[in-house]
Amino acid sequence: MNRVAGSLTVVLTFWASLAAAQSTARDAVACSALQKLQLPGTALSEISAEWIPAGPVKTAPSIALPAHCRLKAVIDRRTGADGQPYGIGFALALPATWNGRFLFQGGGAFNGVLNDPIGLGLAADRPALSRGFAVVSTDSGHRGDNPFDTTFLRDQQATLDYAYRSIERVTAVAKAILARHYSQPVSWSYYVGCSTGGREAMQAAQRFPTDFDGVISGAPAMRTNYAVLGTDWVNVQLNQVAPRGGDGKPVTRDALSSTQKQAVIEGIRNACDANDGVTDGLVFNVNACRFDPKVLACGGSNNGPGCLTSAQATALERAFAGPIASGGRQLYSPFAFDTGIADTQGIAGLLNGGLNLSPASTVNVDEGARWSDNDGPSTLVNTSGWTNLTTFASRGGKMIFYHGMSDPVFSALDTVDYYKRLAEPNGGADAVQRWSRLFLVPGMAHCGGGSLTTDSFDLLTALVDWVEKGTAPDAVVASRSGEPLRSGEPRLSRPLCAYPRYAHYSGKGDQSSASSFECRAP
Repeated sequence: MNRVAGSLTVVLTFWASLAAAQSTARDAVACSALQKLQLPGTALSEISAEWIPAGPVKTAPSIALPAHCRLKAVIDRRTGADGQPYGIGFALALPATWNGRFLFQGGGAFNGVLNDPIGLGLAADRPALSRGFAVVSTDSGHRGDNPFDTTFLRDQQATLDYAYRSIERVTAVAKAILARHYSQPVSWSYYVGCSTGGREAMQAAQRFPTDFDGVISGAPAMRTNYAVLGTDWVNVQLNQVAPRGGDGKPVTRDALSSTQKQAVIEGIRNACDANDGVTDGLVFNVNACRFDPKVLACGGSNNGPGCLTSAQATALERAFAGPIASGGRQLYSPFAFDTGIADTQGIAGLLNGGLNLSPASTVNVDEGARWSDNDGPSTLVNTSGWTNLTTFASRGGKMIFYHGMSDPVFSALDTVDYYKRLAEPNGGADAVQRWSRLFLVPGMAHCGGGSLTTDSFDLLTALVDWVEKGTAPDAVVASRSGEPLRSGEPRLSRPLCAYPRYAHYSGKGDQSSASSFECRAP
């Protein structure tokens, strides 16, 4: 009997393997046929299609991808007014086993590059492609020498494509291809991105409210021109107390010594860390944080190497307060005093000069305001001013924001301000909570990173469950990336609570575990 059963198992395994091989062969043939793809009313060129067997992600070998077809093409290829070639390049991953979901993977910086359509961001270690999503990415209408190449802005159409048009064009084309390839339409559509991708996610909800069922906007570049003014302002203030280098210019990141930077972080922890019930280097009760740099000023018993001169304390206070024009107008949001602002890993924290190193010792804020107010391309790109999302919300759309409190590029408080402003045109704050949530991540830099932060979390699952099951994400569990700080310690985890609530220690249980925390109102 056992031998019969064993023989039957061998036979069944053989036929299953044969069927799988035949299915794979058919999928590969169908993928190859996409090279001859034509869509009515759409100019497609430079089409290529490659069948990619199941295997690991090249840049992350521990993460596996399923077998899929990767289609690449260009929409609306043309020669610009400057004589340069333009067109909306896109890459579409079509998995062998599709779950009916479509995810648009946002870009970064000024785009100009075509990233692999995987959908890795905000999905923990399970990319959207691995979950059965079809995923698309785009260069947004131009190719650049690097992600910060802005030469395309001299072309009107390329600027429009980058600002928002490529989202609509790629979405329509990708959905049409998926419907034809799988003989069924897309069931659910999502947009996920951070930084520029976060700004694009906002554009998707604002300009194309019927195209997506859910979007995730991380650290959105919602008004880059003012953000640049804001980070320049920080650096200019620090430059007032910074030493001069050999070229006579201030060395911004040395405005405070390493000892003084650590003293600032300790000052923030002393003022704010325990407000969430536990001292762990992470400030979750953001609204209750009140730190005044002047408490670190030298004098009396405070004369150690970490004390600040009066000028340094004033510079720090002014820097984080944000730029203010001569008439009292706040040009950009303040930056939060958070425990990651002195970090040096990845994108350095604001106390280390940030991204925008300013060689000037003074700045004409009013001149900067005039430039920001009248910068043409920024008018198209900025998403901060548009808060009426009634169409998106009324048809069931869901929108999640997230932002690192130590972000040195875009202030998390600017995203908080936008989220609050959603209330007036959308039925009030309680109504907004029914379709949009904001999650703040203490200690996290731009889109991720930070020496203490819990920056590993799965917002994609939270969004899908909200859209498709109606389960609103009151909290999302986040953990610290990498190994524990000390051998033998558990990996730190915390709940990220939907703003304005915050994670507070319940008073019992393991302080390293998210299960020991609860979401409280400020």
